Amino acid sequence: MTVHVPIQPAIGEKPFVLATDLDGTFLGGSAKDREELYNWIEDNRATVGLIFVTGRHPEFIHDHCDSFGIPMPDYVIADVGTTIAQVQSPGMVLPVPELEAPIAKAWDGKADQVKALMDAVDGLTLQDTPFRYRLSYHISPNGFDAAHLDPVRALGVDVLVSDNRFVDVLPKGISKGPTLLRLIATLGISDERILTAGDTLNDISMLTADLHAVAVGGSEQALYDALPDSSKIHRARSEGAAGILEAVAAFDLHPTPGSY
Repeated sequence: MTVHVPIQPAIGEKPFVLATDLDGTFLGGSAKDREELYNWIEDNRATVGLIFVTGRHPEFIHDHCDSFGIPMPDYVIADVGTTIAQVQSPGMVLPVPELEAPIAKAWDGKADQVKALMDAVDGLTLQDTPFRYRLSYHISPNGFDAAHLDPVRALGVDVLVSDNRFVDVLPKGISKGPTLLRLIATLGISDERILTAGDTLNDISMLTADLHAVAVGGSEQALYDALPDSSKIHRARSEGAAGILEAVAAFDLHPTPGSY
């Protein structure tokens, strides 16, 4: 029988934790920049914790880490904040039911109602991905009428449009930022030890969660426009992976390559 064991040392014992979006952020930038970031994480596993905070689902994370040499995270906040999973060897991404209970309760009975209303909105196509406590859609190149989303919001859910490409329908009050804050509180990780990283508007709730944050270079303009002026928010010049390391150095959160 396979025994699943959490990554060691436990993330709560690590002095620095990176909580990062994937597409355009952790997976963004040049191959050289990604290799530098990923090697730095692997070389500092005892002191660097890793949380993926993404719109992707857990199966995507398992497959990509296994196939493309991406560092395996300690925890995953997936499905735009509606899934909370712990990563256990050998590479299993396993949801944590007790942490997900408030999310499940907030979504209970909503899925069929939301889908019926969203199916009537021209210009949106349901994404071909597993859904648990959310529904997500692709926006057609011709766009859609945002006013048609008002009846959906009236159901008591949150509707998030990002990158002019995606629409996510989420349980009320559930998104990347609130879920991350609940997870780090449960794990006993102090706010000053965290860096959040993102590049599109669906990252706004974690970049404005009063934690150290970076909008990597090349981020969606709507994200830049929505971010407040704050000493805790770094607008990186470098794109993707390089922008993350730029922010780690700017906030002096952990020694970075070249600073040892």
